[in-house]
Amino acid sequence: MPPELQFADGILARIHACGGKKYDERAYLFVLAAIEYLQGKLDVRRHVSGAELAWACRDLALERFGLLSRTVLDCWGVQSTTDFGRIVFSLVEISLLSTQPGDSVDDFAGVYDFEVAFDEGYVIKTV
Repeated sequence: MPPELQFADGILARIHACGGKKYDERAYLFVLAAIEYLQGKLDVRRHVSGAELAWACRDLALERFGLLSRTVLDCWGVQSTTDFGRIVFSLVEISLLSTQPGDSVDDFAGVYDFEVAFDEGYVIKTV
């Protein structure tokens, strides 16, 4: 398991100052980890779409938390793919991430249903 990530001093305060108090700190760190997770699967680092990142968040959550994925995300305030978009754009607002013209929180809306993606879609891997 990778070491626990944490924000440098002052970063969380900047997120909260721009209205990002809805989500637990771990939700922001998780989205950043999901970006790296996704980039690690690509042949070349590049800009990723909201839908691509939402699916990477799903995959990483299932890898890390298994059947508890939806419960963990819910405890962090994340209940839909739109929440991933709101987190991303909070991180953009404090210059931790950047966007391209046309990028929007709406790119994350309705990418998948949490219940279907995390509960019904979970496959137990056997050795």
